[in-house]
Amino acid sequence: MRYGLLGEHLPHSFSKEIHERLGLYRYELIELAPSELGDFLRRRDFGGVNVTIPYKQAVIPYLDELSPRARAIGAVNTVVNRAGHLLGDNTDYGGLAALLRRTGLELRGKKVLILGTGGTSLTARAVATDALAAAVLRVSRSGRDGAITYEAAVAEHPDAQVLLNTTPCGMYPEPEALPIDPGRFPALEGVVDVIYNPLRTRLTQRAAELGLKAANGLYMLVTQAVLAAEAFTGATLPEDCAEGIFRELQTKKQNLVLIGMPGSGKSTLGRLLAERSGRPFVDTDEVIVQRAGRSIPEIFAAEGEAGFRDRETAALRELCATGGRILATGGGAVLREENRALLRQNGLLLLLDRPLEALTPTGDRPLADNLDKLRALYEARLPVYRAAADARIEVTGSPEETAARMLELWRNS
Repeated sequence: MRYGLLGEHLPHSFSKEIHERLGLYRYELIELAPSELGDFLRRRDFGGVNVTIPYKQAVIPYLDELSPRARAIGAVNTVVNRAGHLLGDNTDYGGLAALLRRTGLELRGKKVLILGTGGTSLTARAVATDALAAAVLRVSRSGRDGAITYEAAVAEHPDAQVLLNTTPCGMYPEPEALPIDPGRFPALEGVVDVIYNPLRTRLTQRAAELGLKAANGLYMLVTQAVLAAEAFTGATLPEDCAEGIFRELQTKKQNLVLIGMPGSGKSTLGRLLAERSGRPFVDTDEVIVQRAGRSIPEIFAAEGEAGFRDRETAALRELCATGGRILATGGGAVLREENRALLRQNGLLLLLDRPLEALTPTGDRPLADNLDKLRALYEARLPVYRAAADARIEVTGSPEETAARMLELWRNS
């Protein structure tokens, strides 16, 4: 029996990995043009499919029945074929409700702004309404179909307390887009973005910078997949199933980003971690040197520090677009706000904290080639490293011992 995800463009999807991790059936990504949708559904040669952009409403006329929840929402993300009878359901509802609970965001009595007016926005509206939100407003560029514009959201609703993004703005392959600045809403308590690729969108990064509760959509994706699998097969899966797959997938998709002073051991420890984890290792300085065809001192001499930093940002933009690597950064990589945002997209930033007295100046680092420069650099950068890091580890003992502690920290993060 055939199972899969139905959509128009699916290269970013993690759904195949999630469903096959459940071990109940094979699962495929089924890309269809709008003109192919009707014929596919009329053939009914599948046991069950999930539905994503742009078909969550378009599939409805081809179905024989809607679950009460899907009918109330007006959007379908799960279709089950029961002996030729197509039932449309909405497991996104359960996924989003679970994500909000996990994030600790309470909607009761709150003003909620939902960014977007597509099928997922209808689900978000139902979840917020059922949670007894005081007001639920959808936001779009045009302001049509009962929505308000982004300009009106900022001007007329600064007291909004929760933002739910259901648009693709900020999704791979354009992860640097920001649909709206959460800093424009002084009463805001939290932000949830249904995007799961990248793992941290610019929207949720900005929310976290403001000290707000923030979460992307990976847990929602996993939870709705578990609910869909139960609908497809009739099986009852363990309660902790979604949590386990979520943690496993998040670690698999993450880059472990090593930050810290020159000489803190990023390259040595990164290579050890790569050997132990089976992940590829990338040293950003080596990438820059290879692409420039000259050494770092030569780049500094010819282009200055600004030229080197521009090359560094260009390399990070490419390297950080996807995950699954051990990434050792140059000592100054996190000094630029733009770089920090790039690294956080799919990365867990780990500070290698080696004390000043254990660092050694070297001639291949123009900004730290003598002890005085190294000391000044350490004092200036340490606060930046600590602010940027998701976690820190003291570099003590042998490299093998430190690498083992790093691997354990990463697995438990």
